[in-house]
Amino acid sequence: MPPVADTTDDAANIGSATPSFSPLYQQIKALLVQRLQAGEWQPGQVIPSEVDLAARFKVSQGTVRKAIDEMATDNVLVRRQGKGTFVATHAEESTQYRFLRLTPDDGSSPDLQRRLLECRRMRAPVEVARLLMLKAGEAAVQVRRLLLAADSPVVLDDLWLPGTLFKGLTAERLEGWRGPMYRLFEAEFAVHMIRAEEKIRAVAAAEEEAVLLGVPAGTPLLSVERLSFTYGDRPVELRRGLYQTASHHYRNMLS
Repeated sequence: MPPVADTTDDAANIGSATPSFSPLYQQIKALLVQRLQAGEWQPGQVIPSEVDLAARFKVSQGTVRKAIDEMATDNVLVRRQGKGTFVATHAEESTQYRFLRLTPDDGSSPDLQRRLLECRRMRAPVEVARLLMLKAGEAAVQVRRLLLAADSPVVLDDLWLPGTLFKGLTAERLEGWRGPMYRLFEAEFAVHMIRAEEKIRAVAAAEEEAVLLGVPAGTPLLSVERLSFTYGDRPVELRRGLYQTASHHYRNMLS
């Protein structure tokens, strides 16, 4: 169940959103993020109009528009012409693979199947705890899975999630879920992945990973470590993937 929205007067919080001065639209953006974090508007739900938000925060409509424009650029909100502004969600087809940059060499859209290998609760390893900002010995959920294209493994993923946020996440729930994994996190655990940071390097396949990916040991692979964040820049997922690139490549858009 999402958190109950705080009914504190938002307008009164302007000017105290940060300890140092920030532009007014940035303060409005911070307040909007706080409302999202509190669960006032859920992924896929329309937010109030700019006029209504301007009245709520006692600022100009232009200030609200600038804050929303920046949040849309950050992929936190999505504008839809003639319909309004919506909270971004991983449920939509266009965003299902937002953080996955592995692309078939023939230019087609990714069409990947999942094969769950393991899901278990454990004490977070030291490095995992550090990256997820967990206390020493705190519980984590580890998920190992394969992503397949035309029944051929292309990605071996190891995920670590904070145990307190993902109570009740089991192999049965993962195997029974038919949509994107991040949509499961949104719908059942109220955890919304907003942005991610990645580290990429070339590695040689070790014997165990080679068997799972169906390649000879020593085959060149891409190692992709992704740290995903929710509102307030809180890290909520560490993912380490090994990418098999015989028929796929890593693609990124630069601007």
